[in-house]
Amino acid sequence: MSISVTPKAANQIRKALAQRGGGLGLRLAVKTSGCSGYAYALEFADELGAEDLRFDSEGVTLLVDAASLPMIEGTQLDWVREGLNEGFKFNNPNASATCGCGESFAV
Repeated sequence: MSISVTPKAANQIRKALAQRGGGLGLRLAVKTSGCSGYAYALEFADELGAEDLRFDSEGVTLLVDAASLPMIEGTQLDWVREGLNEGFKFNNPNASATCGCGESFAV
């Protein structure tokens, strides 16, 4: 089982944690939402939750709850710039479809 980040994404996570004054890492989750069925949720984490699994990649910590892991197993989180926009991109091998805006996915 693994969740990973690219060096660019790790750099952005480190910057964001430093700006907020610290934290354990970034929590990734899946919620029911969007036109394709599921959406990614990101939030800063200050501690390991009872249901969290910990993944360390490129010097940052990622936490994923056990219920979300089957839908995002093997995902790589990247930081991309597309035109004037920049942000995290989920390279999820489990996603069978994504919506046109890229905010939701199906498995």
